[in-house]
Amino acid sequence: MTPIGIDDIELATTHHVVRLDDFAEANGTDPNKFRLGLGQDEFSFPAPDEDIVTMAAAAAAPIIERSGTEGIRTMLFATESGTDQSKAAGMAVHSLLELPSQMRIVEVKEACYSATAALQAAVGIVTRSPGQRVLVIASDVARYELDTAGEPTQGAGAVAMLVSANPRLLEIEPVSGLNSADVDDFWRPNDSTTAIVDGALSVTAYLDSLTGAWNDLQTQDGPGIDEIDRILYHQPFTKMAKKAQVHLAGLTGAVLNTEIVAGAQTAAASDPRDTGLAASTLYNRRLGNSYTASLYAGLCSLLDHDSDLAGRRIGFFSYGSGSVGEFFTARVVPGYEQHSHRETVTAALDARVPLSIDEYRTLHATELPSAEDVSTPKVTAGPFRFAGVTGRARVYERS
Repeated sequence: MTPIGIDDIELATTHHVVRLDDFAEANGTDPNKFRLGLGQDEFSFPAPDEDIVTMAAAAAAPIIERSGTEGIRTMLFATESGTDQSKAAGMAVHSLLELPSQMRIVEVKEACYSATAALQAAVGIVTRSPGQRVLVIASDVARYELDTAGEPTQGAGAVAMLVSANPRLLEIEPVSGLNSADVDDFWRPNDSTTAIVDGALSVTAYLDSLTGAWNDLQTQDGPGIDEIDRILYHQPFTKMAKKAQVHLAGLTGAVLNTEIVAGAQTAAASDPRDTGLAASTLYNRRLGNSYTASLYAGLCSLLDHDSDLAGRRIGFFSYGSGSVGEFFTARVVPGYEQHSHRETVTAALDARVPLSIDEYRTLHATELPSAEDVSTPKVTAGPFRFAGVTGRARVYERS
């Protein structure tokens, strides 16, 4: 069969950043509660003229510049931060990038899992028609109420992926393990701009879903733990990836390194196997939670920081609250390292403008009405901006 998978990938984020050291100082909290307890150092936060569309367009634009638009007849936009109940956010991205009109554009939703649903759908489209390519975009802004336990796990980011036959980065393998259960661990009602979270239940639901998806993978004759070289997990905060690794090690009996700090070793294991846990968490420690983009930001981090991936199999555990889990695998294509964006991503993260805690809280509390015209101040240094609302419609422009 013709290999199908990820041919190109890009990561984008916001203009602003909130440093958790500043957050801790303002709240009278030990910074280690965030650095060690959550595995987070900071989180991205959008400027008034940024949202999921501007990040998505910023992530997709370099891919279009490198690869052109020939054969791209589908865009799948995964998000749980949708800007409209009817119109897909991808329509604005389509306009900003001046993409061909001969395209289908759809928004996909199931909490943080939906980017994986979009990726698998893209693989199916290309399998049916190998000459086509599919643009998959995951873009989200994680928002929780001020002064809640979830507040330091906010974040924002977008990942764009080009799915094609004979890909240059990853070949997606056909077998996956699935698990779904109706759980109220995390959700956002239509009349709320922030999510509702049962933290303890969310961790339990995540690990239960990992168990179910892994067990299903084995019943589908998927690869065993010893046949998987690297493992990526959804990271609402990077410490959750460690919890998942500990859980999977217990489930399979494998001796795996469970440290999210490079160079550290698991104390209870004499020779734990490195599955890329530390390398895959480097970007997310700085981005914060990016919901649908989180797992694939971890992929970007792994590809950019692991020089020994050629031919290796990566396991992916994708989780979306509510809940859906999927464990699938992919092979890394030799030559992947020639497409690294490490310097570009690091420069973008370093270039974010820090917000004071007072500035952040003011921005967090700002909500634009949809029933009146409003213009947003020009703040972002990115290539695209959200200009405001006119006639109850959101307006976007190139910066």
